[in-house]
Amino acid sequence: MVEAEGVTLEELRKRMAEFARERDWDQFHSPRNLLLALVGEVGELSEVFQWKGEVPRGLPDWKEEEKEHLGEELSDVLLYLVRLADICGVDLGKAALRKMELNAIKYPVKLCKGSSEKHAEINDHGTAAAAADSSSTTNIIDDGV
Repeated sequence: MVEAEGVTLEELRKRMAEFARERDWDQFHSPRNLLLALVGEVGELSEVFQWKGEVPRGLPDWKEEEKEHLGEELSDVLLYLVRLADICGVDLGKAALRKMELNAIKYPVKLCKGSSEKHAEINDHGTAAAAADSSSTTNIIDDGV
């Protein structure tokens, strides 16, 4: 049943809808119920990392069974998220792309590259830096007059 690479969100959405329909689970898949199930799965995903401290990318020190378990928990989160979006009538792919566009505006490269600060802090610093730059320019101009 495992397919080749390149599975789309739409394919997952269709398969999840069919999976629930075959089992007569649509009656249980209210937005609230799906959200609570999603939160539970995020908790299970968190447990995979609990007590491990920071881990390097690629998880080179993890056993294959640990990585497989991680993949299962990530999949549970993804599948509930896709199902929740479907039940709520949200095109998750489009919503994600739109959110990325909004984040690009909120976190301009010029102000946030290499920074982990939140947007309010970046904007405060960016505004302060811009004000400092313009006042420096003004001071230079004023000094010359």
